[in-house]
Parts: sequence; C-alpha cells; structure tokens
Amino acid sequence: MSAIKPEIRTVQVIRYVTPLREGGSLPAIAEADDGFLYVVKFRGAGQGSKALIADFIGGEIARAIGLKVPEMVFAELDEAFGRTEPDEEIQDLLRGSVGLNLGVHYLSGAITYDPAVTKLSPLLASKIVWLDAFLMNVDRTAKNTNMLSWRNELWLIDHGAALYFHHTWHNWKEQSEKAFVQIKDHVLLPQATQIQQANDELLKLITPELIKSIIAAVPDAWLNNSENSLENKEDIRNTYFNFLTNRLKHAVIFVNEIQDAGKKFI
Repeated sequence: MSAIKPEIRTVQVIRYVTPLREGGSLPAIAEADDGFLYVVKFRGAGQGSKALIADFIGGEIARAIGLKVPEMVFAELDEAFGRTEPDEEIQDLLRGSVGLNLGVHYLSGAITYDPAVTKLSPLLASKIVWLDAFLMNVDRTAKNTNMLSWRNELWLIDHGAALYFHHTWHNWKEQSEKAFVQIKDHVLLPQATQIQQANDELLKLITPELIKSIIAAVPDAWLNNSENSLENKEDIRNTYFNFLTNRLKHAVIFVNEIQDAGKKFI
C-alpha cells in the first residue's frame, strides 16, 4: 500500500509584516491571501533552497509519525513584492526569493519550550530525539530548542539544519551510516529514556513509501538550481530517498549513539 502524497496548499504572500532577526536566514512573519500569518523561510537566504527542503522533509516526517508541526504551505512571492521595502538587506532577500518559498503557520502567543518548566513524557522525548538523530538535525539544543509550547501542547519547528549531507552529495551513503555524535547536545536527551521503544514504533511508521511520497511533494523549483551538483531533479530526489531509507536500515548505529550519550544522565 503506497503512502498518500502530502497535500500542501499554495498561498500568495501579500504583506511583509516583520523580520525575525534571531534566525540567521532572516525568516519573516508575513500575511498571505488566505488571511493567515506565516513564518516564511526564503529561498534567497544564505542556505538557499536546501534549508527549505530539509525543513519540509523533516517537518512532514515528524507530522506523519504523530508529532505536532504547524501547517506548512508553499508561499508564492511575486516579483513586485518588496520593492517598497526600505531595508536594502531585506529587499535583496525578497528579490532573490521570487517564486515558491516555505511558509509555516504562525502560532500566535506560542512561547519557546523550556525544559526546566515543562517535562515531557519519556516516550515523546525519545521519539523527538530519535527523529533528530535520524534526520541528523543539529539544531535542537538548549540554546535553540526549535520547539514551542502552544495551547498546552509541544510543537516542533524548523528542521532546516537537518540533512546536512546534501551540502556535499558525493558521500551520501557514508553519511547515512554514521552515528550522530551531536545528539549529546540535544535538549531532550535527559528525558529520552525510552529510545528502544521509540525506535521499534517509528521504524514501523516511516516506510519507504512514506519517504517517497514526501520527497515527491518537494517543488521542482527548489531542486533546479545552481546549488546542486547532481545532474537532474530525478537524481536529487533519488539521493534523498536513498539516504533516508539506508539510514533507516542502519538505525541501530544512531540508536546506540543516543543510548551511550544518555548514560551520563543516569
């Protein structure tokens, strides 16, 4: 049985509200033509469309395994948008981001997750830690949790620093079979005491069909650019698929790394 391709809406950005300068890629809160506010990640930012691809793939996998992720949309930016922006840095960013960008539903009133205030169930913490080791996501530390508390629930945001193998491509197989030593800095590692149960459950949910369906939803425009050394879009999609499915086959490597790193908290 094949997984269903995620249905991602496309919206038109109509108003730039405010930049979020705490992010190195300068995302912004913007209003779309559906009346909602989104945090928009721009393809013209420093890491280019690869950060959008990692964020999209990581977020949709997280959603598929039952974790809470704000709705993601494809945010269309018109060529005329931003011409009146007085800030030259922002104007250059918008000019380089014409076309499809990534919008993440803005959770108004959400606060940054604080592990000293809110404790998670061991299984939930373990699933998040497992997911970040699988995706090789370096950006869920105490300094930058990339998690929000909203309406008494935990929401995951920003997987743009994951899948960093795609900045080189040539050694994807070697990278897919590596332990993820950065997991020792994960903000939830002290609470992640049910890694084996999380592993058993998630390996059943993250199927090759699911991975293929999510990768198929990545816009061609994000793949077709000078940042990629691979020859064509099909090669790029296949490489993402092969990396992720091979990493699943070798999950014991990063699971052992998580368990070893967690021993210091016992």
